[in-house]
Amino acid sequence: MARVVLENVCKVYPGGVKAVDNANLEIADEEFVVLVGPSGCGKSTTLRMIAGLEEISSGTISIDGRVVNDVPPKDRDIAMVFQNYALYPHMTVYDNMAFGLKLRKFPKAEIDRRVREAAQILGITEEQLWRKPKALSGGQRQRVAVGRAIVRKPKAFLFDEPLSNLDAKMRVQMRAEISKLHDRLKSTMIYVTHDQVEAMTMGDRIVVMKDGVIQQVAEPIDLYDNPKNMFVAGFIGSPPMNFVKGTIQRHDGALWFHEAGTQNRVRLPDDKARAVETYVGKDIVFGIRPEDVAHSVQGADPNASVDATVDVVEPMGAEIFLYMTTGAHNLIARVDPHDKAQVGQRITATFDLRKCHLFDPATEKTLV
Repeated sequence: MARVVLENVCKVYPGGVKAVDNANLEIADEEFVVLVGPSGCGKSTTLRMIAGLEEISSGTISIDGRVVNDVPPKDRDIAMVFQNYALYPHMTVYDNMAFGLKLRKFPKAEIDRRVREAAQILGITEEQLWRKPKALSGGQRQRVAVGRAIVRKPKAFLFDEPLSNLDAKMRVQMRAEISKLHDRLKSTMIYVTHDQVEAMTMGDRIVVMKDGVIQQVAEPIDLYDNPKNMFVAGFIGSPPMNFVKGTIQRHDGALWFHEAGTQNRVRLPDDKARAVETYVGKDIVFGIRPEDVAHSVQGADPNASVDATVDVVEPMGAEIFLYMTTGAHNLIARVDPHDKAQVGQRITATFDLRKCHLFDPATEKTLV
């Protein structure tokens, strides 16, 4: 397998459009790394540059210690799985999976062994091997596309949004299958998606991109708990983090966050307060995840609570999402499925302030 390294990689299209800006990334041998971000953030372009399908404008890409800037895709020893499967419609499943090996003049016996081994790994039956792609479901076609990559035994697997054409149930199933495949093959995998749930559940590490720039690279839980800026904090997590604008004020020897335009205020824990000492009297953005907002029926801590009006109650089965308004801001709380909050009700929302985040409104960088 292979270690993949990007050093100061840029991609600029004609007209000066910068799709990828100074990307630096090191992917370890056998690691599963997910590139995630909104449409147009540069994640697929980055993947295509690693594959050799896009020329890089500057920088260096190396695979297994070899610089591949000028190496054709066929000679990079990588395999790519596309969003649209890219299967040959006139060929059987068997021939689709064997095609790359036939081009490389592999012996027939070796081709047959590899195809059947990949089919067994992916749960492709003997009957399905002799069908044409049009006779398969979307999930089965995606298995064939993955199988075609497996038979080549490449140094690295590249996946470009491979599940986006599948329905929700099949996406969950294939997500688990690709993760199991990685565990079984012990291979280097680079996976592109716009779905942060896929990223959180599949990746050893996640690379968050925005406007061609890598915002943060971290393990899923570290990314969730310690986002470097407001974009990462808002993109990772479903529902997203709540953001409330306000100021830092000092009262009775403590620092408080005051929500803009309201009387709402909460007292910051000592460790958070120390990080924003220089922001007293200045604007700041307060962030809190929905699971750290509770609907307090009684005994609410007045130093950690605000008044809010319930706008929408969204039952999800195992939990309820409460969409609330407090002052000029909207809040989402993830609460117990038996919560009795009603639309239009005035409630007390209590924050777990140990979990709050504080951001500079100008730079959007985290302060804690």
